[in-house]
Formats: sequence, structure tokens, C-alpha cells
Amino acid sequence: MRNTSMTGRGLAATLILATSALAGCSSPEVASEPGTMSEAPMAGAQMGMAAHDGQELYGHYMQPEPFPQPLPDTDHSHDGWTWGSMAAVYAETPDKIWIAMRGELPLPPGNAPFTPYALIEPFRGNAPPTDDNGRGYERRYLHVMIAVNSDGELVEYWPQHDDLFNVRGGRGPHKIKMSPYDPEKHIWVVDDNLHQIHKFTYDGELILTHGEQGVPGRGPNNFARPTDIAWLPDGTYFISDGYVGTRVAKYDPDDNFVMDWGQEPADPANPGPYEFDTVHAITISEDRMIYVSDRAHARIQVFDENGEFQFMFPTGPRGSSLPYAVEVMLDPSGEEVLWIADGGTGRMLKYDLEGNYLYGWGTPGNEYGHFNGPHSITTDQDRNLYISEVFAGRVQKFVPRSGADVHKIVGQQLREYN
Repeated sequence: MRNTSMTGRGLAATLILATSALAGCSSPEVASEPGTMSEAPMAGAQMGMAAHDGQELYGHYMQPEPFPQPLPDTDHSHDGWTWGSMAAVYAETPDKIWIAMRGELPLPPGNAPFTPYALIEPFRGNAPPTDDNGRGYERRYLHVMIAVNSDGELVEYWPQHDDLFNVRGGRGPHKIKMSPYDPEKHIWVVDDNLHQIHKFTYDGELILTHGEQGVPGRGPNNFARPTDIAWLPDGTYFISDGYVGTRVAKYDPDDNFVMDWGQEPADPANPGPYEFDTVHAITISEDRMIYVSDRAHARIQVFDENGEFQFMFPTGPRGSSLPYAVEVMLDPSGEEVLWIADGGTGRMLKYDLEGNYLYGWGTPGNEYGHFNGPHSITTDQDRNLYISEVFAGRVQKFVPRSGADVHKIVGQQLREYN
């Protein structure tokens, strides 16, 4: 029998009001010296920070501009095509940002090349997830996995793997990740609709695939729409599984299945520990606690590395909050915090590791700087933030403002391979 008693960390977390995640930063801010990053808050109005109804639209970042740059016609003509659904982004360095895209979509005449899907005129709604079963528009599976530099220019493309995702019933990658402890820098890609997880060498050779293509299930080599992956320092890793699956699966450093945990709610109106509805993201803290996005339940569940429940906390009201992505990041003090991309509210939310809400910014919408399906979050070593959006058809790059409060920008991701 698993221990479901609350730790001190968890007891504090459960007392958080669900609505706290939706509150803007309400305390007065003090301007810092121009041209510097400050550990003290700054005045939004004096720094030209856009605000609406008391909220910080872009946080302590400049309003983003179009990113990445239009793809060159070296391999294919892009006349009449634009970005597809952007589910996955990972910043290896400021000059190598990996992007996994769900194929290119038709661009109606009269729109500028590579107009993000959410900005196409006339508006066509969300970027469709698939073209099977009558859903979505025609697409072509080109430039599924690419990397760009800090200016958004293409620096790498793996055309040999485009067809890996061009399968009936598929829709393309869900996450692209690198283990922070892997000196060989393997690239991992999670494909939810085809129920697979792929591992590539740094130069693009496919060396491992977990899961049977198109065969859902729960077992050592079967998944039900897996979503994300996270690692321990020794190479042990955990896969969140997933949209249909209701578990976390653990594998040893040699890719052998170890165990899993999780189940459907016995009472959907009152889900308890270990009970999931859309296991959407996973991240691990330095003390080896595993933070799992239980998306449809609007909460984060926390476990130790052996799957023992520790505590859980809400990210907002159920039905409104949808924690799409969750990442452990390092604040300037070296303290670990959680940053969550909330796809329900269109906000970036900051929590401590006990589940206490600290800060939030952003707003839903289609314009640059707003969010329509923020799905993956990542930062580079220069503190730039990259967010991929499944419904907007873009990756947005956020550059910290001069004088930004460093505690209000998304912190550093751990990268021991540097």
C-alpha cells in the first residue's frame, strides 16, 4: 500500500486557494537602474511595460517579434505554405534552439510568407492537430525537426525523419528534449498520437524507439498517447503517459522498464492521489522529486523516484486552468522553482517547490506576446525564453527587458552537459 499521507511540504500546498494562480502581481513596483537586471522589482509604467487591467502582458520581457525567420527554399519551395502547429521547443544554447513542428500548413493568398496560423487573414481558427478523420486541413510533413540560431535562422534540418511522422493517424511531435546530464546530447522526441518515444544521436541517427506505432496500451513497450520525458542524473528516466494513459512509466539508464504508477479516478468529481486525467508534462527537482502535470484536474502531483505520492497542489480552478508544461528552473539565487505554462488561462505561472504561487504574467490572444496554446517552455543561457504554441502555429522568443527583475523572468534550465 502506498503512503498517501501529507508531508509538511504537501500540507502547505493543499491550503493554497485555487484562484491564486489567476491573480496578477498586485504589489507596487520600484524602478531599477536602466541598462541592468535588478533583483528588486521595477516599475512597469516607467519601463514601458504593456499592461491591461493591472496585468503584465509580457512580464519583464520585451514584446516579442516574429520568430523564427521564414525557412529558405533550399530544399522545397514554400510558396503558399506556413508553419504548422508548434508543439515542441528546446533551447540547447542561444544559437541552437530545437523545434519540432507538426508539418507545414497551406497559407491563403494575401498573407505574408510564414504568417503564424493564428494571424492568418481571414482568421481560420486554431492550427488543426491532424488531417485524418475529417479534422484539419491538408498539410505536408516537411521540416518536422529543425534547429535555429538566436536570430531565428535555420541551422539544422533532419529531412531523413520527416516521414517518421507522416503516418495516418499521426499528427507530429509532442515534445523535443535533451537530458541535462547527457554529454552525448541525445535528442528525444515524443509522438503522442503514434504512441512512441524516439531517441536520436546528436547528428540525427535514430537509435531507439519505445512503443509500437499506432498501437496504444499500457506496458513496458506500449503507451497511450505519451506526452513528456524527464531524467535523473544517473540516466534513469520517466515518461508521462499521457492523454489516454493514466500513468508515469520509469526506465533505467539502459532503457529497461522498471515500474509505473497511476490510474483513472474512481470518482471523477473527486480525484485523489495517483489518479490522473491527461498526464501532460513531467519535470524533476534536485532532491529527486517528480512533478507531474495532471492537466484536466488542474493540478500538479508530486512523487518520489519510486512512485510514492508526496503531495499535490492546484494550478487554478478546475475547468479553467490547464497546466500544459511544467519545468523546474533555477532562480538567480540558485533556488529551484516551478514555471508552468497554463494553456487554459494563457499565462506563465511561477510556484515554489512546495506549491506556493509566487507570480504570473501573460494573457490569452493571438497577437505577438499573447498566448494561444502555450505548450512547451525553455530558456537559454542568456535568459531568453522560448514558448511554442500548438494553436498559434509559432515559437515566440522573449528577451528580458533592460532593468528586468530577475526573479520575474523564467530561470535557467539545468544543463550539466555544458
